[in-house]
Amino acid sequence: MIISSPLFEAYLECHTKCWLRARAEPGTGNIYADWVRLKNETYYEDGRKRLLAMFPVSARAIAPPLSKNAKDSIWRVAIDVGLQTDSLASSLQAIEKMPSQGRNKPLQFIPYRFQFTNKLTENHKLSLAFDAALLSETTGCDVSLGKIMHGDGYATLKVRLSSLAAEVRKRITKVTALLADNSAPDLVLNRHCGQCKFQGRCRKQAIEKEELSLLSGMSEKERKKLHGKGIFTVTQLSYTFRPRRRRRELRGKQEKFHHSLRALAIRENKIHAVDLSDPKLDGTLVYLDVEGLPDRDFYYLIGFRVGTGDNALQYGFWANDKSEEQRIWREFLEVLSAVPNPRLVHYGGYESIFLKRMHERYGGPLEGSAGGTAIRDAVNLLSFVFARIYFPTFSYGLKEVARYFGFRWSGSPASGLDAIVWRHRWEDSNDPEIKQALLRYNREDCEALELVANKLVDLHRAAPADRQSWCNDVVRTSEMKWEGPFKFKRNEFVFAEMETINKAAYWDYQRERVYLKPHHRSVRKRKRHSSRLSVLKPNITIEYPRPSSCPTCKSKLVYRHGRRSKIVVDLKFMRYGIKRWINRHAAQQYRCPSCKSTFYPSRRRWSAKKYGRTLIAYVIYQTIDLRLPQSRVSCRHEPVVWSLHISTDND
Repeated sequence: MIISSPLFEAYLECHTKCWLRARAEPGTGNIYADWVRLKNETYYEDGRKRLLAMFPVSARAIAPPLSKNAKDSIWRVAIDVGLQTDSLASSLQAIEKMPSQGRNKPLQFIPYRFQFTNKLTENHKLSLAFDAALLSETTGCDVSLGKIMHGDGYATLKVRLSSLAAEVRKRITKVTALLADNSAPDLVLNRHCGQCKFQGRCRKQAIEKEELSLLSGMSEKERKKLHGKGIFTVTQLSYTFRPRRRRRELRGKQEKFHHSLRALAIRENKIHAVDLSDPKLDGTLVYLDVEGLPDRDFYYLIGFRVGTGDNALQYGFWANDKSEEQRIWREFLEVLSAVPNPRLVHYGGYESIFLKRMHERYGGPLEGSAGGTAIRDAVNLLSFVFARIYFPTFSYGLKEVARYFGFRWSGSPASGLDAIVWRHRWEDSNDPEIKQALLRYNREDCEALELVANKLVDLHRAAPADRQSWCNDVVRTSEMKWEGPFKFKRNEFVFAEMETINKAAYWDYQRERVYLKPHHRSVRKRKRHSSRLSVLKPNITIEYPRPSSCPTCKSKLVYRHGRRSKIVVDLKFMRYGIKRWINRHAAQQYRCPSCKSTFYPSRRRWSAKKYGRTLIAYVIYQTIDLRLPQSRVSCRHEPVVWSLHISTDND
């Protein structure tokens, strides 16, 4: 199958998208995806006009044929150049031909791409490198440089393609293997889904199959690890959560995020809380939500809600262009400074970055003032939710959490990506209805933020007060009963026949049901001698002192971390003979909290052997000097019998 440039670009974004495009599957539609496609087409039309204007008419060409003899052509720039080989195909948007700069220096072709966004990603560079690989194979010339015209100012970025060639070949091999398989790849939702026309189709299938990728924030490495354990669905993952007591040195640190606990909350449709910290929302609450264009680093709408309930006041400061960004920031600070004892509340890191950037660009209120204190001590509600409270939602975004509590948005735009599309539409048309729709969307975000904040405060207050309602609405992990499947207990079966089968599985017919008497004595009644050394009573117990410091980092703060003992059988030469001597060595294991290393006292006098050096020396003397056979050199002590065999080591 021929790999085209659109298929390669789709593979960089999502494997499933590439597979669906190759089979011409119809999409379910996406406002943002359609807008991006039209925006790129318009930008390409304007960009190639700018490029053609840089060259004389005689040096231009439209869709010229390219081959290994292209160096003899007279054009300097060509647009809409279609190329195809046995396995690759692409329509290059533009090619610039650089003549040889000197003797023995080859001709150089430079592929162009046009991208309307101001910020470029690695995928844009890889797509340009794909065109360069096809161009190099067609012309026989090495293509090491490419250019991307992008952004509002039509800036040109030079891209060195030699470092990307190996990665492009690797991706082409993977795309070939993907398209050769008739079965669809494993469905995985990712961050690109919001910009894809197959979003509705894929999400519907993922919900039906309960795919793990529904849980936002789970990495590919974590999914593969769970797949290796046989866990493929959210329901299966929910049964793996085990409440555990935290280690003492970790009790003051942030709790680890558990995907299994979020899956459990989804399965039981209940909130599961690890820690309900008090948000401390005192003073006059100011709920902040900001809208902007990320690729421009431009914030065009600052919306905030002062107060709570029906008496709350809603503000929305609108900027027509980036030159008015400072104005709306100053207006925001004026209103914030007039609020008595303001307490700024927001959700997520977008507003945190906004406050930091605005302070760096245009300055902030005076240090120690009410507005300055509010910005410095702004409350991010997500920090009180993440890894502490697990809502029965697939993500922790404000939209999903607010919808769980019953909040509904009135209409379009319905997401941040939709708001970006609507803002660009307003810039093209200056339609007041679009502006009002964006202001309404921002106002509803502030209302949703207020609802979530009130619910968090209610959860914190209701936990110790009303135990009955607490148990019905919220599950606290510290009070969950530990249910371990791997422990000794009486199995309970749904079918009575399984009980009989389970009992039969424990029968030992050889010793309990069938009796064989080949001799006059019963095999079952033979007395056996135990060879365990642990039954020997020690003559002496050797305790090892506590080490003064850690042998690794020399830290003097160490604590006990387990205990180990060992029995060593030896001989002791007495005045009137030889006596068996049992030494019991007991030592504490220690742990250093600084470097996390574990160690024993350095002056240990035992080894891995179970016999002492005196006994080993005595046996060597018997077998070598006195020439006694090893079968004769044995020590028998009732009820323990041991026989020492000489090894070839240096002991």
